Amino acid sequence: MNVRLHIVAPYESMLSVIQESLPLFPELTVDYSVGDLESGVSQAITAEQQGADLIISRGGTARLIKRAVTIPVIDMQLSGYDMIRSLMMASNLNEKTAIVGFANITSGAQAIIDLLDLPLKAFTVSASEEVAPLLLDLKSQGYKQIAGDVITLKTANAYGLRGFLIQSGKESIVKALEDAKLIYGYLHKNDHLTQLFERMILHKHANLIIVNTEHRIIYERLTDYSSNPLQEQHLTILDSEWAAGDTTLVRKLAIDGGSLRIKGYRYTIDDHSYTLYALHRDEALTDGQIGIQARHIDYSEPLADRSPVMRQLLQRMRTLYERCEPICLQGDKGTGKAFIIRHIHQELSPDSLLLAIDLSQSDLDDVETLSLSSVATIKLLHPEQVSDQKRLIAWIRSCREIGIRIFLVAEQTAVPQIVQEAEAGLLIMPALHERPEDIEPLAHYFLSQYHQRYGSIAVKLQAEALALLQHQEYPGHVDDLRELVKQIALNERDYVIQAETIRRLLDDDSFKTAWAVPQGTLKDIEKEVIQAVLQEENYNQSRTAERLGINRATLWRKLKG
Repeated sequence: MNVRLHIVAPYESMLSVIQESLPLFPELTVDYSVGDLESGVSQAITAEQQGADLIISRGGTARLIKRAVTIPVIDMQLSGYDMIRSLMMASNLNEKTAIVGFANITSGAQAIIDLLDLPLKAFTVSASEEVAPLLLDLKSQGYKQIAGDVITLKTANAYGLRGFLIQSGKESIVKALEDAKLIYGYLHKNDHLTQLFERMILHKHANLIIVNTEHRIIYERLTDYSSNPLQEQHLTILDSEWAAGDTTLVRKLAIDGGSLRIKGYRYTIDDHSYTLYALHRDEALTDGQIGIQARHIDYSEPLADRSPVMRQLLQRMRTLYERCEPICLQGDKGTGKAFIIRHIHQELSPDSLLLAIDLSQSDLDDVETLSLSSVATIKLLHPEQVSDQKRLIAWIRSCREIGIRIFLVAEQTAVPQIVQEAEAGLLIMPALHERPEDIEPLAHYFLSQYHQRYGSIAVKLQAEALALLQHQEYPGHVDDLRELVKQIALNERDYVIQAETIRRLLDDDSFKTAWAVPQGTLKDIEKEVIQAVLQEENYNQSRTAERLGINRATLWRKLKG
């Protein structure tokens, strides 16, 4: 038996589990890739064209693939072990949490919730289009965190909720591979003629998507894009814009730092309705300018605000933001200034762009000529390095006049002239030792983040281990806590983090070295920092550039230098 399989993993950390399972099936020829929803569909189509006999995927991605390919698609089911591990992790984050998914997820989840008396509640949907309205209703009821499959996670993030992915373990993947062996005996050869006719569809638009009444993409041709820029949440938003009886629609969406113009057409054929969307890419807002980066914040990460000092800071920041008054946010590196700016922007201006401008790299001539029609918030880095501060103040005032919020970011001392003449409110980010109540939720968030990224085992902190974290010194503030939790997650062999694991790491010389002040010239130190962040972000240059506060062109130049 020579079965050619392709596994579309909806998330990165599933790959290590797949690799661990494959030696059990030497008779199978298995390829795999990472892709969720539409990107997973694209990979499945390519795999079919290259001769795959079956596709294995999970949840919403598997459902989409079934509609796009002509070969069998196996939807791997979650095991009880997978469910218990994920539900325990979700219950540790101290947020009001719901489990949302199809019956194959929620029926088992509810049984485990009842058995273990977990502070969670399961909600079942029968179709993916039910997810969005259900999450909006749950958000109005005070839910902060939603656990489920990839579709649930994407939709939750789109509506400002924290999406928590229920991951598949080795048992689930082994079972799917066993099912593939059984199904192979019933396979029939593909109808290549049907595939040929599908590729002969012509239309005057270069980028075309056709959607049915269930918001399912039944056809796409994208000349200008490597993958579909419209996710399910975008299609849901577009669908809500149609008025009764309309046959055409024109809209703009801010996606990935740029503007996407969309023309929609509705047709009815044999009592079946279809929506055709033609996509036209507008020129990028920043047009590759060095030191300028535009982003659309799709979701807000959970905010650790148990401490009175953080709650007070947030209240004052929201007040200033809503009154469109400039905000000077001052604080040491690593205290979370960029994070809280993203959070406030996503909370109060979720449909607009956040523009970050590094004034140490950007020229005021370029800044003044930017088109700001899609921008709600601007983050200004290094304002002290602008020689003509009068001119900068005038530009800040002009932004305020058209309703754009300005954040001036300073690490040590704010520029008095700018703060005073721009009538900015000065807010000081607290050091981590000033907000010890926030260490526990931050640690749990980082723990869940590394569990999602690396598939680490630990899901909970022992009380003594938490006390150790709360009494540890963090010269780099939240950044140091994040790094420590990462090392703990990678080294803990148990499901509950033990205090001994933390002590062992803190006593380890190599770990201490990682926290030491780097040696060498400024250029050497810069390269060392860039390489460290690259490694931590799995060599994803976009995420690395974002964390370093530079654009990809600058990052590439520094790597080559």
